[in-house]
Amino acid sequence: MKRVIPQPLANLIEAIGQLPGVGPRTAERYAYWLLRADPSRSTLLAKTIKDLHTSVSYCPKTFALIEAGQKISPLYTDPKRDKQVVAVVADPFDIVALEKTGTFFGTYHVLGGLVSPIEGIGPDQLRIKELLVRLDEDKVKELILATNASVEGESTALLITQEVGKRKLKITRLARGLPVGLDLEYADQITLTRALEGRQIV
Repeated sequence: MKRVIPQPLANLIEAIGQLPGVGPRTAERYAYWLLRADPSRSTLLAKTIKDLHTSVSYCPKTFALIEAGQKISPLYTDPKRDKQVVAVVADPFDIVALEKTGTFFGTYHVLGGLVSPIEGIGPDQLRIKELLVRLDEDKVKELILATNASVEGESTALLITQEVGKRKLKITRLARGLPVGLDLEYADQITLTRALEGRQIV
């Protein structure tokens, strides 16, 4: 059978199709749009992707995303931030969601995922040990478990509570204003604000 479309275009469709949530038809539309668009758009997109891994890094303290060249996340070094209040989140984009509420002025700690035996993610693959070090170094008074309202999120929150042990600090959980199964990334600002304000002691 003769090739229907040029191989370079087929390669692009295949590459785009590997992105989460992008099906074959959507990949075809994106690829064809790039082909028809001004070449400068493709060049800019290609350069942005090429520079991604060398331009973005992780804060060694909070594990939030930072620009290359920054040593510590501004969300930690900002003097207006309360280092003794730490919100534990699964992924960096959960921080974006919480920051949009404009109501949280503590700091963050990114676990890098949630405990999920099905996906092969265990406690040792999360940044829990680093969190425990922060609790002691910063004399943390409140730990907010801001993990998703899912089985994985609840399991991870319980694990952290156990790991904290007898340390004298308040451990709270986001109020159940968050629907079960909803990722923080997709929650609206009002829901997140109410969840923050109504957090409960574990």
